[in-house]
Amino acid sequence: MTAKLAGRARRRNLKDFPMSRLDSFIRRMMAQRDVIAAAASLIDGLPGPILELGLGNGRTYHHLRETFPDRRIIAFDRALAAHSASIPPPGDLVLGEIDETARAFAGIGAALVHADIATGTVEGDRRLAGWLPALIRDLLAPGGIAASGSPLELPDLRPLTLPAGVPEGRYFLYRRA
Repeated sequence: MTAKLAGRARRRNLKDFPMSRLDSFIRRMMAQRDVIAAAASLIDGLPGPILELGLGNGRTYHHLRETFPDRRIIAFDRALAAHSASIPPPGDLVLGEIDETARAFAGIGAALVHADIATGTVEGDRRLAGWLPALIRDLLAPGGIAASGSPLELPDLRPLTLPAGVPEGRYFLYRRA
């Protein structure tokens, strides 16, 4: 393939995306940071731990530790893949399928549950929508806050206004009734 044809192919494929994947990631991370900052003020004075559903590489967990230094933060993931500086202490890391392992914590009365575990596929996200909202509701204390990269459509979870600059649908914020 000539350089000219390769350039056309790249431009055609990139037309499928409204922005680069890097720009999309940056905007998602900025939204996540702003939503966590808003959640911090919303849970001020509300007791309970913070739950991180999806530890991943640990960036968000590390940010939660910085934002909430006096709170217990429990992280859940299928397997440990976090940077060594972002691994929760023993007892605060739960490994296994999140939809199964986190159920054991129902009723814990979390002040905040953060979940950014979308699969990126229609079928995977449909399955996630089948169990994630009820699980988060069961983990939260009354008045607790859920911050999620996926919508949580459940009557017990009331949508909240997003912080300025966070586009609708980029991130989601809820308060448990």
